Amino acid sequence: MIADLEQYGPRARPSKPVGLAVARRYCRRLARRHYENFTVASLLLPRGLRQHFYNVYAYCRWADDLADETDDPRESLALLDWWEEQLRLCYAGTAAHPVFVALGETIRQFDIPVDPFLDLLAAFRQDQRVVRYETFEELLDYCRYSACPVGRLVLYLGRCCTEDRVRLSDSICTGLQLANFYQDVARDYDRGRIYIPQADCRRFGYDESNFAGREHNEAFRLLMASKVEQAEGFFSEGLPLVDKMPQALRFDVALFIHGGLAILDAVRRQDYNVWARRPKVSKTEKLLLAIKCRLRLCNVLTSTAAKPQAADSP
Repeated sequence: MIADLEQYGPRARPSKPVGLAVARRYCRRLARRHYENFTVASLLLPRGLRQHFYNVYAYCRWADDLADETDDPRESLALLDWWEEQLRLCYAGTAAHPVFVALGETIRQFDIPVDPFLDLLAAFRQDQRVVRYETFEELLDYCRYSACPVGRLVLYLGRCCTEDRVRLSDSICTGLQLANFYQDVARDYDRGRIYIPQADCRRFGYDESNFAGREHNEAFRLLMASKVEQAEGFFSEGLPLVDKMPQALRFDVALFIHGGLAILDAVRRQDYNVWARRPKVSKTEKLLLAIKCRLRLCNVLTSTAAKPQAADSP
């Protein structure tokens, strides 16, 4: 990120805007090189959509890194303000940054409003100011800005952003965000943040001193078990979205749902000891998961096609 910031950041030497081909390649490379639990876009995604997924991801990746890689909240806020300026230049049609040169094409082609992009920046700014959440409702409000906009962007890319799909997508994205919180308890604490509500911690008898000691005791196991089960509920609520998506996007949506569930299962399999090591889904598990998702969808399509069509009403 440091090298990219030097080349394309606010203090970079002014240069001519990059061409669209170069911008696309930059976003594609960024999406493919950065570690994620699951790939940004599967090989089964239509070729015409992959680049747009990479462009959206590149925006999110840069925003996330600007918020977290400086270790200085004031500098992070200044960088996020600069990133918002670049976003607004993008909507004005005068972008020079490679991410926004590529993203501008996506925004125009799919008629994406600015709100989801701004909501993500609001969440990253909140991370600089809020490091504890008293209630689960407060945490859910944060997820509405940190996670739900990503799902809505996917719906725009699928040209299917309707009210019923948004509701289901928000549930899935909240589940993914919660799964990430419980996967990254240790990493977040190292950054001074706790995303497990304080009220829940008190209810199970796990306080700040226990966090500081990275204690994996019975109170922590019970606390984490309750949070993992709660997160699974969000995935269950959002699962009907798969069948409501355009066929070309069903696999990727299903993969993210079951991928999130796999992360939660990884937390459970190591007895909730996220202090000892970060729970991960192995490459083999990812492959098997992708195969299972694909087979499920194929079976659904086959059974649907085999059903006799109802006769037309007279």
